[in-house]
Amino acid sequence: MKMLQNLPNQFREAISPYGPQVQQRLIEIRQLVFDTAASHPGVGQIEETLKWNQPSFLTTETGSGSTIRIDGLRNDPTRVGVFFHCQSGLVAQFRELYRDGLSFEKERAILLAVNLPLPKTELAHCISLALTHHLRKKTHLENGN
Repeated sequence: MKMLQNLPNQFREAISPYGPQVQQRLIEIRQLVFDTAASHPGVGQIEETLKWNQPSFLTTETGSGSTIRIDGLRNDPTRVGVFFHCQSGLVAQFRELYRDGLSFEKERAILLAVNLPLPKTELAHCISLALTHHLRKKTHLENGN
């Protein structure tokens, strides 16, 4: 499949069980993670790895953010998930910001339909908040808040 050619092997293998729509959506989200990280100088280079056999993105270089994982939903081939640490409070924050524009699964994920346009602005903002989560917490504590 042509769209998978220029991707790291571990990413390509992780998304290979899914159909073309899910694969394409995961590739779009992957690119959005990298583009969003590049727009924040304090984030540094993103480490791309697998956690629980899911493509995962870490801010290992700077420790600025919380891990982001992406995957298809095995029980629903029409959606994908962008997963966050469930105790980080990030999904609650996203829900407050985008209650009417995004779908959520408990305190762990943003769920996205593969047949609808990617909500890039909202999703990029959520990714940005995750990639800078520890920076923001540190700044908040240093300011005595």
